[in-house]
Amino acid sequence: MAKTAARQPVPVRRADAERNIAAILEAATRLLSADPGASVADIAKAAGVGRVTLYGHFPSREALVDAVLDHTVGVADAVLEDPSIDAAPAPEAMEKLLRSSWEILDRHRRLFVAADRVMATERIREHHDRPLRRVERLIARGQRDGDFRTDLPLSWLVTTFFSIIHSAAQEREAGRLAPENVERVLVTTMLSVLEQP
Repeated sequence: MAKTAARQPVPVRRADAERNIAAILEAATRLLSADPGASVADIAKAAGVGRVTLYGHFPSREALVDAVLDHTVGVADAVLEDPSIDAAPAPEAMEKLLRSSWEILDRHRRLFVAADRVMATERIREHHDRPLRRVERLIARGQRDGDFRTDLPLSWLVTTFFSIIHSAAQEREAGRLAPENVERVLVTTMLSVLEQP
């Protein structure tokens, strides 16, 4: 008879640990979205926990920012789930997606500044995999329908979308792009990149 290895129990977090994590993520999102340089001590205080508790869940500033970014992008992705995007002609759907994406990103643009300071660009991009799949489907549909160019690789056009929208956040934060111009600049730039040559 073969012996089977004893199953290791999956550790379950205590309810107070779950509450602490939720409070830390909420406080970090709020503070980093207002000030990318907010300290870990300030975040712990705003969350109502000690620094030791915060570091018990997030061993470094990078780990904390990574978790906050993951949480924020997840919430944004849920907000961007809009069936009308799949029904509208691709150029119109792209404009709508850009405008709604910018609305969310603008609220959290300073969080992305904080992420840029402590995380590799590729790691930041990984957090956007799910929302970027929506962009990829939309661009592919536009290519099939003859609305978008096909002479450039689909993956490059998706990367361009990611780069343009995040560059807009950086330019807005630096004061080089006026708030009232961002949506128009984003839509004009991206649609000009996608249009048939």
